[in-house]
Formats: sequence, structure tokens, C-alpha cells
Amino acid sequence: MQLGAIEAGGTKFVLGIGNEQGGEILEKIIIPTEHPDITVPKVIEFFQDKGIERLGLGGFGPIDINETSPTYGQLQRTPKTDWVNYPLGAKLKEALGVPVIIDTDVNVAAMSEAKWGGNATDVDSCLYITVGTGIGAGAYFHGQTLKGLSHSEMGHIKVRRHPDDTYSGTCPYHGDCLEGIAAGPSLERRWGKKGHELADDQKVWKMEAYYLAQALTSYIYILSPERIIMGGGVMKQEQLFPLIRKNVLEMLNGYVSSPYLTEKEIDQYIVPPGLTDEAGVKGALYLAMQ
Repeated sequence: MQLGAIEAGGTKFVLGIGNEQGGEILEKIIIPTEHPDITVPKVIEFFQDKGIERLGLGGFGPIDINETSPTYGQLQRTPKTDWVNYPLGAKLKEALGVPVIIDTDVNVAAMSEAKWGGNATDVDSCLYITVGTGIGAGAYFHGQTLKGLSHSEMGHIKVRRHPDDTYSGTCPYHGDCLEGIAAGPSLERRWGKKGHELADDQKVWKMEAYYLAQALTSYIYILSPERIIMGGGVMKQEQLFPLIRKNVLEMLNGYVSSPYLTEKEIDQYIVPPGLTDEAGVKGALYLAMQ
């Protein structure tokens, strides 16, 4: 069976064609996330005449993932304001004439890491957090992604301000929520340079790790995942991982008892994606297989 997969992110759409044989992506292109009137026709053009029978979509949020909802697949009050109320799922289903199965981009990334990634295939639960244009996190527990009233919005939690931080935040809804002060655009606006240009500035990454570690500590308390995977453009600054791990241990202060939450094992608990940049598109492919 030929399957289609879309990782719809805040910066780019990753489009793939694959099959049911081990999550192999046979063809892939990347297009920028622009206004939907520009991006969606390019998406449709790619998949037309490819003979796909089902399409999996991992979308940036908030997005309606309730299959019984009349607005299933519609973007909601997303910070990407051009996309608010855009019926992405319905547009793709109508144009391509195939079932479209929808979840969040971070949920499907967590799912693919658990299925194929190597860094989470040995556990029954994991959390995937992406730190890039925005911040989002998805969870996979015992064969299912985490859903409820809607999907989780872990990137918009409040965190304590760093004592040296005077930046107001970029989130149009919450100002200085986690995404508003720790996503890629926040780094650039606070420091006046893009993240890769700040690679050698330790104060930048100490502050970033302070914020991200607070979020991870909350997720550990609330969800208790057996593995945390951190991806996205900002996490390509590999110096963040040891700083985050150190901060998490200090913030937990021994309260949660687990061999993973020790200096000896923490580097096996907070890890980069095993699927590198293909976690999202492979997760969308796996979604299409369900």
C-alpha cells in the first residue's frame, strides 16, 4: 500500500511517500510554511498522481484532532495567525480523495521514536519535545498518543523568569510562556542574533537550559514518561543537553526516585531523536498505517 505523510511544522512542511515496510520513506520534499494559499496547493500537487491510499498528517497546533468533530483537521488559535481556522484536513481530503488521519506533529514524532527510533523502542512511554520556531511536546503511552479534551499544549506553560531576563516574550497569546521566551524567534529577538550565531555564548544557553529544564521537570512530575526526546532546530546546539540534564536533576532535588534520574543515567533519559530530522514525517507515515 502506497501511503502519504505530512509533517506540517511552523517553519516547513515535510512531505513523504512511503509504504508499510518498516517506515521507509521512498520520496520526500520540503517546502516552506507560508500562507496556506501558497503552501497547500504545493502540498496537493506533490501528492496528486502518486497513487496514495491514505494520508497521515502530523500538524502544528492547536489543531482539531477529534475524529468525530465537524472541524476535524482545522487549525485553531495558532500563533501562526494566517492559519487560524484553516480547514487543512478537509482541504486535503477533498483534493486527494483519500482518508486523512490527523494528530499533532509532536505526537506523531513521539510515536515514530517509540516504533522505529532506537532511543525509545525499549520503553512503553516517551515524550517528544521540539524546540524550534515554536515549542511543542507530544506523549506516547502504551501504544497511544496522549489525547483528551484536545491535544496537550505543553509549549505554552508558564515558567519562572530567569533573574537576568528582561525580554517580554513573543507569544501573541501569553507573552512570556515557555514558547514565548525559549523558542527560536525568542532567542533571536532577545539576543539580536540567530541561535547558530550564538553557539559560543554560554550565557545564552545557560538561560535557555534554565527554561527548558523547568518544563521537563513539570512534565516528569505530571506525566512520568520513561524517556524524554528533545528535537528541533534549537536542540541542534548540542551543548544544551548537559546543561538541561544538570538543571533537571537540581530542580527535582531527588524527589522522584528512578535510576534514570541520577547523574549516572540522566544522559540515557533525556536524549536527542534517534530518527534525527525524520521523526515527524515517519510518525505521519505510521499514523497513515493505523
